[in-house]
Amino acid sequence: MNKTKIAAAQLSPVFLNKEKTVEKACEAIQEAGENGAKVIVFPEVFISGYPDWVWLVPNSKGTELNELYVELVNNAISIPDDSTKKLCKAAKKAGISVVMGIHERNTETSGASLFNSLLFIDQNGTIMGKHRKLIPTGGERLVWGQGDGSTFRSYESEAGKIAGLLCWENYMPLARNAIYETGAQILASPTWDKSPNWLQSMQHIAREGGLYVVSVCTAMKVDDIPEKYDFKKGYPGEREWVNTGNSCIINPKGQIISGPLEAEEGILYAEIDLNVNIEAKRMFDAVGHYARPDVFNFNIKKA
Repeated sequence: MNKTKIAAAQLSPVFLNKEKTVEKACEAIQEAGENGAKVIVFPEVFISGYPDWVWLVPNSKGTELNELYVELVNNAISIPDDSTKKLCKAAKKAGISVVMGIHERNTETSGASLFNSLLFIDQNGTIMGKHRKLIPTGGERLVWGQGDGSTFRSYESEAGKIAGLLCWENYMPLARNAIYETGAQILASPTWDKSPNWLQSMQHIAREGGLYVVSVCTAMKVDDIPEKYDFKKGYPGEREWVNTGNSCIINPKGQIISGPLEAEEGILYAEIDLNVNIEAKRMFDAVGHYARPDVFNFNIKKA
């Protein structure tokens, strides 16, 4: 059974509200399962919203940033916690594997620092693992810590082996190579980038890796941000969308087979065939017959 269906959830979180965002995620998981999908991928830090204020609020405004950070941490995920239990229950009920973008608390130590992470849950409702973004981009570094090489993994799902890279981490050639070496057949690429350049890169990566790419982004309006947050005033008065999404699913030949979905919420679906992965690798297999280990040496420091 090489042919299955996968899904990308271009949705808006209930901004900085973990409980309601998890509830919305569980509804989407159920919907995707009912529509026959075997994997659903959610946007970057879907729980509980991308901290867009990092591009609007200068670091000199410490009081405002402190208040936002406290609320962000209080609405972040610990692995495991009640929120992950609800997600696991939904995944099991729907019979679908879930890749969820989260703000993750560093519960192994202080519990007060955050990582931009992907949580992987299988169709039986079991947490398979997580991936922490290696390096936040620009202003994001004021919010998230850096991941390490220990979370480069791929996981079995009924749709194929799935792995993940977050946003501009996908631009890192060696990070991509690390993922290819796991044997991934589907790459989850949650992002905040909606640009044409990003979509072109996703098409290239699908061809380079000979795998399916799920590029999924939040579609969020300015009105989705509660009035109590002062940084909302930083958007021009005529601006309607914070992010229009442009999520899509791409096959191993670099062809967009679902989407892009722009300026609306929705769940994208695509039929996939893992034989296409093999076809794509006949001429070019980045970590197979094209790897040239006699010339290049690749190594990952796990911690």
